[in-house]
Amino acid sequence: MSVMNLVSYEDALASYDPVMGLEVHVELGTKTKMFCGCSTELGAEPNSQTCPTCLGLPGSLPVVNAVGVESAVKIGLALNCEIAEWCRFARKNYFYPDMPKNFQTSQYDEPIAFNGYLDVQLEDGSTFRVEIERAHMEEDTGKSSHVGGATGRIHGATHSLLDYNRAGIPLIEIVTKPITGAGERAPEVAKAYVAELREVIRSLGVSEARMDKGQMRCDVNLSLRPNGTETFGTRSETKNVNSLRSVERAARYEIRRHATVLSDGGSIVQETRHFHEDDGTTTSGRIKDNAEDYRYFPEPDLVPVAPAREWVEELRAALPELPRVRRARLQAEWGLSDKDMQAVLNAGAVEPIQETIAAGAPADQARKWWMGELARRANETGTELTEQPITPAQVARVAALVGEGKLNDKLARQVIEGVLAGEGEPDEVVEKRGLAVVSDDSALGAAVDQAIAENEAIAAKIRDGKVQAVGALVGAVMKATRGQADAARVKDLILERLGVEGQ
Repeated sequence: MSVMNLVSYEDALASYDPVMGLEVHVELGTKTKMFCGCSTELGAEPNSQTCPTCLGLPGSLPVVNAVGVESAVKIGLALNCEIAEWCRFARKNYFYPDMPKNFQTSQYDEPIAFNGYLDVQLEDGSTFRVEIERAHMEEDTGKSSHVGGATGRIHGATHSLLDYNRAGIPLIEIVTKPITGAGERAPEVAKAYVAELREVIRSLGVSEARMDKGQMRCDVNLSLRPNGTETFGTRSETKNVNSLRSVERAARYEIRRHATVLSDGGSIVQETRHFHEDDGTTTSGRIKDNAEDYRYFPEPDLVPVAPAREWVEELRAALPELPRVRRARLQAEWGLSDKDMQAVLNAGAVEPIQETIAAGAPADQARKWWMGELARRANETGTELTEQPITPAQVARVAALVGEGKLNDKLARQVIEGVLAGEGEPDEVVEKRGLAVVSDDSALGAAVDQAIAENEAIAAKIRDGKVQAVGALVGAVMKATRGQADAARVKDLILERLGVEGQ
C-alpha cells in the first residue's frame, strides 16, 4: 500500500480518533553489562565482549549491576513515577538467534517504577501530559546482520551473522499509558514526547540517548477508533524507530494507513511493522496476536530488588535541573521572548546553542548561527539540526572569527559550508579557501580607486555632502573583492580619498 493510495491525513482525522502507545528503550551508559562484568564499550571486535553469563552457558550465574538499578530509579523519579519498595526480575522466554539464552531477563508484573507522567511542550507552546505506565529494567539482545540480500533484512539474504557484544547491555523500557485526546496532533505529541524524554535521560547523565546510534529507540503503537466512540481499535506496532522526525512520520503514516483499511471495510491486523526512512512508509513484520505467550516466570537466579526509601529520597534530592526548568532559566539568561524561545525549541536548538555559548560564543551569535544558516541547511536536507557534521565548538570558532573581524557574515557562511563538507576546522577552511577579510589599506586601495573612477557621478554626490551615497561605492568594492573586504574600512578609505569627513 503506497502513500499515493492512502486517504489524506485530514480525511482520516475527519472520521477517526487516534490512540497511541509509545514504548521507548534506552541503553544505559554503564561500563559493564546488566548481569555480568563484560564491557559495554562500542566498536569492539564482534563477540569479543562476552562471557559465560551473557552467553547463557550452563552453570553461569547473573549478578545485578548496581549502577543500572540506580539509573532506573533516577529515571523513574524524573518521570514522576512511584518507585517500588520491592520488585524482581523475570524470564521472558522466546527463541530468536540474537538471544543466546533463549530468554530475556526483564521485569514483568513488578516493575521498578510505575504510574508517572511527563509534560511535553508542543510547537505552539501548549503543554500535553503523557501518562507513564511503567519503566522497567531489562537487558538488550545481540545484533543480527543479514548478508547477501539487497535490503539488509532477512528476506533474500544468503546468510546471517551474529554479534553478542550487545547482549546483556542494560536497558530501561519506558511504556506510556494509552495516549488519547491528541486528535490531529497525535504525531506531533509523539515526537515531542520522545524529544522531551531524550532530554530528561541526558540531563540525568544515565545515557547519551543517541537515537542514531541505537542508544534510544521507539516502538510506535497506534490504533484508530471512530470519532465519538470509546472502544480502542486494533493496534499496529512500528518497531525500532530511530529519530524524532521518523517517530512523527511513522505515526502520521499509520493513521492514514489504518483509516484507508477501515474506510474500505477491511480489518486491521495486529502486527509489528518496519518503518522505511526513504519514503516514510511502513511494511508488515510479523503477526502479533494477543495469544502470544512468553511464559514469564520469576528469575530464580536473582534476588528481588528492594530500594531503601532513604536511598530513593537521597536520589530524588540529588536530581539535576530537569529540562523544563533549565529551559526557563536559559530563556531568561538569553533574553528571549516566549515566541523566540519556542522557535529555538521547535528547531531542537537548545542544546547546541548552550554548548556553543559554553565554548565561548556570545549568546546572540550562538543563536544566530544555529537558528539561521544551520537550521536552513537542516531543513533543506531533511536532517535533524544536531545531526549535521559540525560541532558547537566549531560554530563558536566561526563566531569568534567574525567577532575578531577576520570574517564577515557572508564569508562565515562559506566557512560553515566548508566545515559541513568535511574540509576541516574553521581556520583550515579559511586558509584553504582564502576567505579571510581583507582590511589592509594597500590591498584595498586599488579596488577603492577603481570604484571611484567607475562611478564618478556617485563620487561627486559624496563630495557635495551626500555621504549616505557612499553605500553604492562600498558595494562596488565588496563585489570586486568577492565579499572579502572589511566594509567598515572600505567606507573610511572612500571618504578619505574623496576628502569628506566620515559620519
